[in-house]
Amino acid sequence: MVQKTLLFFMAMFVVANSYAQERPYRPVKAELTDKNSFSMVVYPDPQAYAKYAENQPIFELMTAWTAYNIERLNMMAVLCTGDLVEFNELAIADPGMSNQNSLEQWRATSKAFEWLDGKIPYINCLGNHDYGYKSSEKRITNFSTYFPVDRNPRWKDCLVEVAHNYEDKPTLENAAYEFRNDNWGKMLVLVLEFNPRDEILEWAKKVCDKPKYKDHKVIVLTHSYMDYKGERFITESYYRMQPANYGKDVWERLIYPCPNIKLLICGHDAREGSFEENVGFRKDQNVAKKDVYQMMWNAQTAGGGWEGNGGDGWLRILEFMPDGKTIKVKTFSPLLAVSVAASSQAWRTDKYDQFDIVID
Repeated sequence: MVQKTLLFFMAMFVVANSYAQERPYRPVKAELTDKNSFSMVVYPDPQAYAKYAENQPIFELMTAWTAYNIERLNMMAVLCTGDLVEFNELAIADPGMSNQNSLEQWRATSKAFEWLDGKIPYINCLGNHDYGYKSSEKRITNFSTYFPVDRNPRWKDCLVEVAHNYEDKPTLENAAYEFRNDNWGKMLVLVLEFNPRDEILEWAKKVCDKPKYKDHKVIVLTHSYMDYKGERFITESYYRMQPANYGKDVWERLIYPCPNIKLLICGHDAREGSFEENVGFRKDQNVAKKDVYQMMWNAQTAGGGWEGNGGDGWLRILEFMPDGKTIKVKTFSPLLAVSVAASSQAWRTDKYDQFDIVID
């Protein structure tokens, strides 16, 4: 724990001084391929950072690194695939799985995102661990207590649609954010709750069908959709939360019939073992015979398995090229990048971690 804490403070010092002075060594930096590109950063499920006190600084390093690289990477937004905490509503930490109770976990995740408040829009979707008590026993969550609609001033100009949650309150659990770029035109990020209810899929389709969004390029962000093999979930009956729709339903009722949806990003699935078993990808044609890309991304076991350090700081950088159709996907760890000993491992470059998406 002492070692991890020292590493965190060293890393935070490096981040805070990254533009202030030259350093005796040059750490690995993330750069755009083309200066006319823009980017979005994707955080995989952060639950395993939140559940242990000694892991929490790693996620804060990720958000701090993001804040200090907004200009360098011309960032438009940050996306998070959900499971912000391990347990939504446990008063006492489960000693077999955590040393932080739910209040401590939510506070830690909230604190990490403070680095981004007022600097960039960040978009969180909710996962199974963000609902219920231990994991989605019922559709209750503390999310809006820590992430109310007015928390981040940078949402004011991009938040365009909000749906009501299970308790009939307007929250960011289901919402749409609009962005514009000269090369890419108008874009919409549509975020959906974990295993969305019927009324949420209906709401989302109505949003996509609105004339004012007809020509937008839509990105859907949701927690659970498919596994590392690219197979959509048909059911997840071990979660008692009902009503619910699963990956196959989301495809058939929302993604397939909406020709403006170009990309879906999800998390949730993970295995102990190779990196390849923590990512998934597939491409299918929608009703308009256009390609829709679906990307699963979760690194929570990459730093030592389920009880490891939370994911070794891995995140993904999506670089939107100035041709208006190509997205370069890159996988990077700010944690490894600031270490002289580990910086050579700061990029994952296998074909499943570094690839191009070409929007049809």
